[in-house]
Amino acid sequence: MESLGQNNMAVKVAFIHDANKLSREEERHENVDENNSDRFAITQCIGETDTHLDALITRYAHTLTNYSLRNLGYPINQDFNYEALAPLLQFHLNNAGDPFLGSSFSLNSMKFEVSILDWFAKLWEIEKNEYWGYVTTGGTEGNLHGILVGREQLPDGILYTSEDSHYSIFKIARMYRMQCVKVASLISGEIDCVQLETSLLVNKDKSAIINLNIGTTLKGAIDDIDLVIKTLDKCGFTNDQFYIHCDGALCGIMLPFMKQALRISFKKPIGSVTISGHKFLGCPSPCGVLITRLKYINALSRDVDIIASRDATITGSRCGHSPVFLWYALKKKGLTGLENEVHNCIFKARYLLNQLRRAGIGAMLNEYSNIVVFERPLDDNFTRRWNLASNKNIAHVVVMKHVTIEMLDTFVCEFVQKRSVWYKDGQVQPLCIAKDVGSRNCACSIHKLSRNY
Repeated sequence: MESLGQNNMAVKVAFIHDANKLSREEERHENVDENNSDRFAITQCIGETDTHLDALITRYAHTLTNYSLRNLGYPINQDFNYEALAPLLQFHLNNAGDPFLGSSFSLNSMKFEVSILDWFAKLWEIEKNEYWGYVTTGGTEGNLHGILVGREQLPDGILYTSEDSHYSIFKIARMYRMQCVKVASLISGEIDCVQLETSLLVNKDKSAIINLNIGTTLKGAIDDIDLVIKTLDKCGFTNDQFYIHCDGALCGIMLPFMKQALRISFKKPIGSVTISGHKFLGCPSPCGVLITRLKYINALSRDVDIIASRDATITGSRCGHSPVFLWYALKKKGLTGLENEVHNCIFKARYLLNQLRRAGIGAMLNEYSNIVVFERPLDDNFTRRWNLASNKNIAHVVVMKHVTIEMLDTFVCEFVQKRSVWYKDGQVQPLCIAKDVGSRNCACSIHKLSRNY
């Protein structure tokens, strides 16, 4: 792999000037498009012609294509093709109600939805007659529902979650007016079970509702479900005194295909799991899947005559196209296809880590993760160009299926070139990110990136 990387890097360096020239031209056109928002104004009383509208959409699609070629920082899989489903776009599909009961509104896709739910129930090891779930608008709605189920089971429960949790968890605590304890994280981003134990013992008189991250947003860290359960047991919490929700937005579907990885299983005393369908699987619109235990749902459910169904979801009307997209993706990929995609993403993430470290750039990659964390670029224009996600002194690349080795090589080459400008006079030094990724992964003048990789 080293020779492959060196050869690719040499080619990229040779053509970097031309690539930069092209990219500047692309950015100029994109900036013109962004600043010229008047063309999107809705002003014509008699309506626009099809020709004019087609031209606007074509131009917008071109802009999106340029952006997608450098989309590295956000967990969105852009490698999908749903052209076969185009005939369904002429129908309004609405899955209002309980997918297992159906609805009096016939234009729905609940049969597809239940097929998806059965697939995930099998993946996460819960029997068909013991689970309930639905297709959501995304990971946040899945978190909303899972934590709501926990609160309904344990009304006095305190919500515990790590400081590396997705921002939606803290928003949910405010929405539900729940007491929330933010637990410290390890350097990896994983919840610190020593601190969790301390917090649990302080509040031993109240039940515990625990949000665990199956891949944190910034570092892709996996909270250890087994260790958390042991910690609860050590603190004297019985199974009826705690509820565990697993936020598996990105990695919840990836881990089952990695040997030796932590198992997400309802055979363990967990209450709910959610993933985002538009992330690893790939989907043209945000969506997700929520699975919980059937025995919990009656507390949330109300029969609704107008749709001849049961209301147990967060939203009323639900998109009926998303379940078809997800069903199509799972059907087409199959278990073998998904496993290959998981391992391909992990391989490319390790490749990127090695390329960054060889270039003297501080970087970290958690085991079983496709998120590479590194020092934050000093130039916001560079960050926007590659659509990077950043926080304080660090940024990351999420290596999804659409991300190619060529994209990664170009990114690293441009990053190296930019750093030579940022740090050329010696007055500015590379950021110290030891407290974010550990001293052995930091390339600052003090820690000087360990070469043991």
